[in-house]
Amino acid sequence: MADAVPASGTVHWIGAGLSTGSGLASLCGAAARVRVWHRTEERAGEALAALGLSGRAEPRAYTPEALAAELAPGDVVVSMLPAPEHGPLLAVCVAARAHFACSSYVSDAVLDQVPAAEAAGVTVLTEAGLDPGIDHLFAHSLIARASEAIGPETAASYTLTSYCGGVPAVPNDFRYRFSWAPAGVLNALRSPARYLADGAETTAARPWEATRPHVIDGETFEAYPNRDSVPFVDQYAPPPSWKPLTFVRGTLRLDGWLTAWAPVFEELRGGDDARIAALARELAARHPTTEADRDRVVLEVALDVRAGSGESWTGRYLLDLVGTAEESAMARLVSRPLALGVRHILDGSLPAGLNRAAETGERSEAWLAELAEEGVEFTLRVG
Repeated sequence: MADAVPASGTVHWIGAGLSTGSGLASLCGAAARVRVWHRTEERAGEALAALGLSGRAEPRAYTPEALAAELAPGDVVVSMLPAPEHGPLLAVCVAARAHFACSSYVSDAVLDQVPAAEAAGVTVLTEAGLDPGIDHLFAHSLIARASEAIGPETAASYTLTSYCGGVPAVPNDFRYRFSWAPAGVLNALRSPARYLADGAETTAARPWEATRPHVIDGETFEAYPNRDSVPFVDQYAPPPSWKPLTFVRGTLRLDGWLTAWAPVFEELRGGDDARIAALARELAARHPTTEADRDRVVLEVALDVRAGSGESWTGRYLLDLVGTAEESAMARLVSRPLALGVRHILDGSLPAGLNRAAETGERSEAWLAELAEEGVEFTLRVG
C-alpha cells in the first residue's frame, strides 16, 4: 500500500443537500478547519445555520475553479455532489494532491483515476455512506463471523440478502417519501438488476417486477433487487469453498408500494428521458416533503450458511431508525459513516489509492464499534 500525503487538517465539504447531517458536525470537532461549499455562499451559510454550525465552518460558493484555488496538499475533499460529478472533482484533487471521499459507488470515471491518485499519494474513499457503506460493514462482519464458526475450508452453500430502504415513518397513500432526488429514484428503477437466485445469475429488466414480500420482525415490506449484485460476491470475499445460492442486494419499500406506484411503472415502461424527467418534477410537486414529515430507514443484512456436514450458521444485522425534527434518518446514516472515514484519512490510517468503507471483517468490526459509540444503533442476531 502506498504512503498517503500527510493530512493537512483541512476538510472541504462539497454540497449541503438532503444527506448532509450530523456527520458534518463531527468533522467540525475533528478537523482543524472545515469549509462548506454550496451553490452560493449564502446557501452554504444557511445550511450551516440549520445544522447549528454557524461560526464552526467557513461558507463558500462552489465552482471547481474556486475550490482548486483553495486546495492544498493533504486537504480532504468530501463530495456530496451527484455521482457523475465525482470524476471531475477527483481530477481536481489529484492535481492538488488532496484526498477525496464520497458515499457513492465506485464509478468508471473514478476507477480510471485511481492509478494516478495512488502515485500522487492521494487517498480515495468511496462507498462510505449507508447503502453503500453500512451495508458493506454488516456483510463483511457476518461473513467473517460465519467463516470463524464453520471454518474457511469447509465446503458450504450460502444465502446473503441485503435490503435497505428509506420510507415514511408514518405510512402515506403513496407509500413513499422522497429522501433523494425523484429523478434519481426513477432512473434507478429503469436500470436492470442482476443477482443470484437458486445458484444462477438472474436479470430483472424492470426491477419492480421482481418485487417480493419480505418480513422483518413481523412487519411485511416489499423488496426488489437493485443494480448489479453479482460483483459484490467477490468484493465481500467469502471463503472460496462456499457456493452462493442466493445473493441479492436490493431495496425495501412499504407494503402496498407496488400497487400505489402502478401508474408510475406504466410511465417507466414507455417514457423517454424527457418524459421521465418531467414525471420526476410532477411527483416532487404532487408528493412534497414537509417540515412535519419524518423519514425512516430500515437496513437488514442476513447471512445463512449451510455446510455439507449438516453444520449451519445464521446471522443478521438490523438497523431501523426514524428521523427527528433536527435531522433526517437518511442524513444521519449517510453523513456519519462518511465522516468516520474522513477522520481515518485525517489520522493517516487509510493508504493512498482506492478504499471502500469495508474491505475486511476486522475493519468492519472496528468501524461498526465506532459508529455504535457515536449513536448509530443497530442489532446483531446470531443463531
